[in-house]
Amino acid sequence: MPDWLSAVILGLVEGLTEFIPVSSTGHLLLAAQAMGLKVADWDTFTVLIQMGAILAVVALYFQRLWTVVVQMPTSPEARRFALSIIIAFVPAVVLGLAFHDLIKQVLFESPRLICWSLIIGGIVLAAIERFSPPPRQFDAMRYPLLTALGIGLFQTLAMVPGVSRSGATIVGAVLLGGDKRSAAEFSFFLAIPTMAGAFALDLYRAKDTISLDQGGLIAIGFVVAFLSGWVVVKSMLAFVTRYGFMPFAIWRIVVGGVGLVALQMAG
Repeated sequence: MPDWLSAVILGLVEGLTEFIPVSSTGHLLLAAQAMGLKVADWDTFTVLIQMGAILAVVALYFQRLWTVVVQMPTSPEARRFALSIIIAFVPAVVLGLAFHDLIKQVLFESPRLICWSLIIGGIVLAAIERFSPPPRQFDAMRYPLLTALGIGLFQTLAMVPGVSRSGATIVGAVLLGGDKRSAAEFSFFLAIPTMAGAFALDLYRAKDTISLDQGGLIAIGFVVAFLSGWVVVKSMLAFVTRYGFMPFAIWRIVVGGVGLVALQMAG
């Protein structure tokens, strides 16, 4: 497979899976293995194309986010929303810095762990779809600060590859009283500092291995991740409102199961 086509496929995987509860990291690693790519050779590429997905959220929510920034000096509601995102972001910062090397060097090297995480996460999503508590919060920009902290603690579970950052935050928000739509939207907002922080840390750690030789491939993956991420974020809220989380649960279980079978056959 030519490198440019691998870049397109990985960009699509990143953009299509980053904001839905199926684990973009798990899908990227499994996709790379399925295509016979050496993960180490594409590690920098996958780090840099994440910014394309981040910019998709920023572009779609720019007006609302800019309004919050402008109103912060005079609006208590704007300040509380900003504070809720900061509070939800902090647990990932603390644990991410503490366990970054363990996560990257050990957990990311275990495709079986990724497959089992996908399956278990799918079962959790199915259970949430069926047994979630009655929602009390319907506006992602008005979540109580304690709810935001709880969501941030749930987000740390996504440090295990295959768990899914969006899946962990959405499940946390629903369990803490958010409805499905606002839970997905809060996950989008929280993705901006979380993904930007992870991107900056990975970029700093990989600075000595970054080469402009991959510039063309990175540009392809970046654009594809941005465009596919745009489509997903734009349609996600309506999809979740209409169909819930069960399609994602089924997808996770199927992908994880197929992955385990493939690993078993490969020996």
